[in-house]
Amino acid sequence: MRREARKCGGRGKDVGRSHPLRPFHSRSPPTAHPQHSIKNKLKMRISSIVLWASFLMVKCSNEEECETLPSEIHITKEEFDELGRLQRTCNGDVAVSKCEGACNSQVQPSVATPNGFLKECFCCRESYLRERVITLDHCYDPDGIRITVEGKATMDIKLREPDQCKCYKCGDYSR
Repeated sequence: MRREARKCGGRGKDVGRSHPLRPFHSRSPPTAHPQHSIKNKLKMRISSIVLWASFLMVKCSNEEECETLPSEIHITKEEFDELGRLQRTCNGDVAVSKCEGACNSQVQPSVATPNGFLKECFCCRESYLRERVITLDHCYDPDGIRITVEGKATMDIKLREPDQCKCYKCGDYSR
């Protein structure tokens, strides 16, 4: 004798047999009150968040290592006339300073944030910029021929570079 699958509450969910060789299993009604079940699930969720948060509670080394280091970059600058036509292109390798290092950041559990964690991130950035004039000494005309005429063979440009670096809260551009 074959039992037919029953529909549950008119929603189209099969509660009975789904395969002809598997036996029919009936569901027993829930024993706990629905609100108690929700509270238990919430407690379990909070417990798991706290447990995972204890693993995620990361604090970098106690010493911040944000410093100003020497670096070299290649700069190319183009010069145009009043009509927008290229007059010359100058380039050169320039020694500049940069900010590099690690800052203390942390992640901790929080009931005040939507995702359940409060992140405090700090980034190594410039605290003071200095301006200096740099001379690019490889200049070329629009045809790619090196310019040797005095006054056009070099180009002076202003460059701002980090003079001091320190850790700032990430995304804080109000300095």
